[in-house]
Amino acid sequence: MNLSVRSAENIEYMVTEIKDRLRIVNAGAIKASHFNDEMYEELHDLYTMVMKRDNFSPSEMQAIAEELGSLRKG
Repeated sequence: MNLSVRSAENIEYMVTEIKDRLRIVNAGAIKASHFNDEMYEELHDLYTMVMKRDNFSPSEMQAIAEELGSLRKG
């Protein structure tokens, strides 16, 4: 999968992987359809950072969730 290409499929993949890695309880609240390609680079950066780590502190998880919230299309 080439994540350097902006596509709805890549957004779906990255959002799903972030939710899985963080074990987000209310995963239904975060959907790929909430994001558009205007924030693709930021989402990709967040995805890359999340995938590099195995564990997150509660405050880190909160910060990541807040960042996801800020990337949502309004």
